[in-house]
Amino acid sequence: MILVLGFLASFYMAWNIGANDAANPTDTAVGSGALSLEKALLIFSVSVLIGALTQGWMVMKTLGKGIVTDIEVVGALCAVLGAGIWVLAASLKGMPISTSQSITGGVLGIGLAYVALGKMNIQEINWEVVINILLSWITSPALSIVLAIIFYKVFIRIAMFLELKKYRSDRIMRGLIIASLVFSAYSFGANDVGNATGVYYTVASKYIGTPDVSTRIMLALIGSIGIMIGGYTVGKRVINTVAYKITRLDLVAGLSAECSNALTIWIYTTIPYVLFGYGMPVSTTHASVSSIIGVGIAKNNGFKNINWGTVKDIVKTWILTLPVTASLSFILRLSIHYFLYI
Repeated sequence: MILVLGFLASFYMAWNIGANDAANPTDTAVGSGALSLEKALLIFSVSVLIGALTQGWMVMKTLGKGIVTDIEVVGALCAVLGAGIWVLAASLKGMPISTSQSITGGVLGIGLAYVALGKMNIQEINWEVVINILLSWITSPALSIVLAIIFYKVFIRIAMFLELKKYRSDRIMRGLIIASLVFSAYSFGANDVGNATGVYYTVASKYIGTPDVSTRIMLALIGSIGIMIGGYTVGKRVINTVAYKITRLDLVAGLSAECSNALTIWIYTTIPYVLFGYGMPVSTTHASVSSIIGVGIAKNNGFKNINWGTVKDIVKTWILTLPVTASLSFILRLSIHYFLYI
């Protein structure tokens, strides 16, 4: 029964991720006017599924086996519930937060609970993986801003050239934004499906006995379907915040931000896996918001284009995310132990 509840909680976390993070691939397409919200979400849903099925296992391995080597079912359940509570609260307020930070904090909280219960030593938490993940949360926004500025400088010149040659630059830019949305959502599915289901990478194989390949496919399907539903049901609140309240997006700015976001997520999913054996669960929210800040800076008037009040509110929630989710999962796991003796 606990195992079934655990998978339901995983689906719940995936729904929360869709509710909050569907904004990350779709915000620039919607904010620039290239696509309606409904069309952007449709493209997002299909591309997420493909990304989750083809590369989602890279980050599942990091969260499922990387931070705490052996998470039992109750611990996995508490990690997902602790993260999901925080993500849902932020989504209902229309605030884009890092679901990567949320689930990482949830897993870390379980590790600390195991230490408190005497089930493991604090040295057994893989702090190297935790530090590498934390570093990725610092470097990915910086990379997104830099790439967004570079892409904007390139695409604005391309748009000017197209206008000079009397080509339909608007139509071409819209087509490119749609293509970049597909790549961005694919990268999102490859990276973020692990945030919902990674803690079950070990659990499902251990308790159900399915081979790792079958487990990855099953978890990728659960995660991607939950993400789709979350995007359609609650995603509009966060999309409106990121698409319209950070800076004004035109087609060139939207394309530049989308390309920056997509490339950043794909790099952190793929390159670390090739080099170290595990993909980094980088925050797609950090990358998306930072890429929009980057194009705002790149345009005329620079920093004056940014609504720093909105950015300040977003950063506050980012800072709170890791300690809040770690505390929630820690308290949940200890409470279950002391009240139910599990």
